[in-house]
Amino acid sequence: MQMGRDLCLCLAITGLCIGLASGDQWNIFNLVKKPEGGGRSATTPTTTNLRNYCESWRINVELNNIRAFDVVPEECINHIGKYMTSSQYKADSERAIEESALYLSCFCAFEGDGKDAWIFDVDETLLSNLPYFKKHHFGGEKLNASSFEGWMRERKAPALERTLSLYHEIRGKGINIFLISSRREPLRDATVDNLIKVGYHGWKGLILRDLENECWEVQSYKAEARKRLVDQGYRIWGIIGDQWSSFDGFPAAKRTFKLPNSMYYVS
Repeated sequence: MQMGRDLCLCLAITGLCIGLASGDQWNIFNLVKKPEGGGRSATTPTTTNLRNYCESWRINVELNNIRAFDVVPEECINHIGKYMTSSQYKADSERAIEESALYLSCFCAFEGDGKDAWIFDVDETLLSNLPYFKKHHFGGEKLNASSFEGWMRERKAPALERTLSLYHEIRGKGINIFLISSRREPLRDATVDNLIKVGYHGWKGLILRDLENECWEVQSYKAEARKRLVDQGYRIWGIIGDQWSSFDGFPAAKRTFKLPNSMYYVS
């Protein structure tokens, strides 16, 4: 009996430590303890263990274990910036698109009745906002909605090339493409102009947030948008997005494919 209580206590303490480690206020440097009399502590972070910590943080963001963070931890800004501008980020994105293309070609039995559908997110999926985030410490600054929307109105976001290629492959199969974005309705003209400018066209619908759902959680808003499509008879074969909120909730797509993005979190 005592042993069971000790085990529960141990698990509770472990859970508390993990919870603290996942918060955006947790900082690896807080673990450093200076030895009495000065000198270098044996626990002083090295370049290696800091890199491992930041890569672990990034991976757990992608796995949806770390959620609702406001900013990238200060000590990991450089790591996240290097990843988002690296060949590894490009390779990770390309692999997700390749898996989507494989599923599209081998596992989708489209009925061809005009009700087959595919959903794309917009930001960090069709369009890249990396030029904006390079100027704002790759998520190390709390996202300023007015500033971010100002960038969107400039219509300068480049396309993610492999997503653009898949987009046209899907469209070429006669599948209806719906874009469901957390952008607000006043950004419609800028969004359409930017998409067309970089090579996207021919979507069936572009769904943006209006006054009715502007204050909803993104996950709820996107699930409701999917419900409206299903109620109209559409079969959603796949969703591609960079946020888990693009996939969560019901109705669900037959398959979902997540692109990497550890710069910000949308719930």
